[in-house]
Amino acid sequence: MSNQQCDLSNQTCEPCQGGMAALDAAEAQQLLSELHTDWQLSADHKEISRKFSFKGFARAVQMANVIAWLGDRQGHHPDIAFGWGYCSVTFTTHEIDGLSSNDFICAAKLDQLVSDN
Repeated sequence: MSNQQCDLSNQTCEPCQGGMAALDAAEAQQLLSELHTDWQLSADHKEISRKFSFKGFARAVQMANVIAWLGDRQGHHPDIAFGWGYCSVTFTTHEIDGLSSNDFICAAKLDQLVSDN
C-alpha cells in the first residue's frame, strides 16, 4: 500500500454542493495510480469503477452490502451492480458531473476493506 493510499483511506468525504471544478484527467490519473490496479478510469474521466468476481451469488450480494455500507458511512453513494459471480462499483460526484477527491477517498477505503480478499 502506498503512502498516498494510506492518506486517502484515512480521510473522510466532504459534503459536495457543487460550485467546485471536477478533477482534470491528469489529477484523476495521478489519484488512480494510488488505488488497486483493478480500478478503471472512464474514457471521459468522469468515473472510476472496479469489478469484483466471485463464485456464486451470495458473495456478490455481500460485497454489494459492504459497498453500500461504506457509501452510507461516507455520505458519498456509488452506483452498484451485482449478479451471479460479480459485483461492480462506480464512483462519480454527480453534483459536479465528474470526479472529486471524495471518489478516490471512497475507493481507497473500499480497497482497504477488501484487501484480505
